[in-house]
Amino acid sequence: MNYFYILRSRKDGSLYHGSTTNLKIRFAEHSRGSVQTTKFRLPVELIYYEAYATIDLARTRERQVKQSGSIRQALHKRIQ
Repeated sequence: MNYFYILRSRKDGSLYHGSTTNLKIRFAEHSRGSVQTTKFRLPVELIYYEAYATIDLARTRERQVKQSGSIRQALHKRIQ
């Protein structure tokens, strides 16, 4: 399974969007500070994810959310 996911920093409340083929491993990497973009925002919590059949679909969704303010705003409103 492949995933699009959103993390929230418990430190400053910022959100991080990503995609992965293994959500459990990727979240562990974020949690131990192995990911450059989130290592200074620890601890993080997984607040949302969507499952996809292919990594290309998960990455497409990530791109949509990152590039479209209206999509991002609607998704953030729904999950917060």
